[in-house]
Amino acid sequence: MSLKFGTSGLRGLSTDLNGPAAAIYATAFARYLISSGQAKPGDPILLGRDFRASSPDISAICAGALTRAGLTVLDCGTVPTPALALYGLEIGAAALMVTGSHIPADRNGIKFYRPDGEIAKIDEEAIGAEARALMGQSAPIDAVPGMAADHSQQAEALFLARNTAILPANALAGLKVGVYQHSTVARDLFVEVLTHYGADVVPLGRSDDFIPVDTEAVSPATIDLLKAWALEHKLDAIVSADGDGDRPLVSDETGLPLRGDLLGLIAAQFTGATIAVTPVTSNSGLERQHGLSIVRTRVGSPFVIAGMLDAVRNGQSGVIGFEANGGTLTATSFTINGTPLRALPTRDSFLPVLAVLSCAARSGEPLSALATGFALPVALSDRIENFPMETSAALMARLRSGMDNLSTFLAPIGTPKAISDIDGLRVTLTDGSIIHFRPSGNAPEMRCYVEAETAGQAERLLEQGLECIRTFGRQPG
Repeated sequence: MSLKFGTSGLRGLSTDLNGPAAAIYATAFARYLISSGQAKPGDPILLGRDFRASSPDISAICAGALTRAGLTVLDCGTVPTPALALYGLEIGAAALMVTGSHIPADRNGIKFYRPDGEIAKIDEEAIGAEARALMGQSAPIDAVPGMAADHSQQAEALFLARNTAILPANALAGLKVGVYQHSTVARDLFVEVLTHYGADVVPLGRSDDFIPVDTEAVSPATIDLLKAWALEHKLDAIVSADGDGDRPLVSDETGLPLRGDLLGLIAAQFTGATIAVTPVTSNSGLERQHGLSIVRTRVGSPFVIAGMLDAVRNGQSGVIGFEANGGTLTATSFTINGTPLRALPTRDSFLPVLAVLSCAARSGEPLSALATGFALPVALSDRIENFPMETSAALMARLRSGMDNLSTFLAPIGTPKAISDIDGLRVTLTDGSIIHFRPSGNAPEMRCYVEAETAGQAERLLEQGLECIRTFGRQPG
């Protein structure tokens, strides 16, 4: 089984997951919950899924396995992951979300939630151990039809109530906003929420086939679509999300996507947060923002959540987290416009979208000007897909093996001045620019992140970095 836990949940090829593997991991999760005292036989467990072709079958297999393990499955259907997590917190139930998030359609995964929120790395290890113990056994994979009660309306209604109370009435009146619907489970809720606040909403690009949208490395083809729609419909913004609706995508009035870490920063300021926990891949200019302390972590929501919980345990209030993909988490409750906002310590795409659009509506500025006003270094990222994981591991071993090897690898780009090895290898060059190499945690991809003073410099640096990766990948052995 080529399945592994990555930055957020279990991931792998759909063909590997759709069968005994789904039953094994669902059973392992149920056994872990019961053995650790987080659930008892008969307790409810929520089940959601995205729109991938393989998700209904995998979800059905999980439902059968969870039922056999002694839990009561509540089917929440195709809802955003943050909606599933919120409903779990509300009723004190664990949850599984069948989704591959932003990765290609031939892959899928499962995200796991304890009754008190998203699992941590220690939980992943325990679930993995339970799964390995089950792998020698024959796991039934029939779906046990009719066993799961439909709770999709309850989960959706709770999430809708949360997001229609954040802003004042008609807070987005005067804005014309496109919603790139593609195949995200957030597509109809975005239209409903934005319409509720008075925005003129234009649904765009709805698809019956699954389209992977990576909000951290938006593809050129997606950007071309956004630019064409922005021009055709004279839009103030376009919003969207990845497959399971926990990572936001927001483009400005020209169709150019805003960086995810900028969305998180705006959400932090919007909520009045005083501490923001974010991975090392987020923009280095965050530390220069007044009134907000930045805590850096490895990439992945479990590490961000761990950092947020550390801050809460240390007595801090106003704690938020966000990733370079824009997914925003809250570790403490906030009061926004006089309305309490419950802590939701899992990635959410709706809070940052509403924060950014609210700021634009209040200021009267176009989103491009709003973004420029933060004066962050120009940051870009991209990935090389279908880059074998063993090749990524060999590349990282080479770069970490000594300054001579690193300098030789970077010779076409520049001279290294400082190095951070928190997650991947982040190198500050002598001209002050930054290049960061990091293998994906859940797919055969190699990622490259750069920062520079100007857009032209950042674009050149990114292309040079990607070419260095490609050159290494073409080497024999």
